[in-house]
Amino acid sequence: QVQLVESGGGLVQTGGSLGLSCKASGRAINVYAMGWFRQAPGKEREFVVAISWTGGYPTYADFAKGRFTMSRDNYKNTVYLQMNRLQPADTAVYYCAADSSMSFQASYWGQGTQFTVSS
Repeated sequence: QVQLVESGGGLVQTGGSLGLSCKASGRAINVYAMGWFRQAPGKEREFVVAISWTGGYPTYADFAKGRFTMSRDNYKNTVYLQMNRLQPADTAVYYCAADSSMSFQASYWGQGTQFTVSS
């Protein structure tokens, strides 16, 4: 079992920046693909970014390219999501996930962290 706890949500103005963290416990994350997903009010959860357990360059959703940066620190068992040039459309609950593959079909999920981008 992997327990994931996200932090860093809050309120930010349009054009601002915000960083999220996801701390894992229970198992080391260096054998898991790690990802960020989000769910906006009234919408389905959608993929944001993920990075394989081997590291390398993360895979980003189109809306995240150039604005969001995901990183992982296996020694701290933590992944991060730095978000810049935020827009109201980025308002959502952001979830961290761990999975044995990049398909994230049978994942461990955090409880989510909410942030709102004010216009």
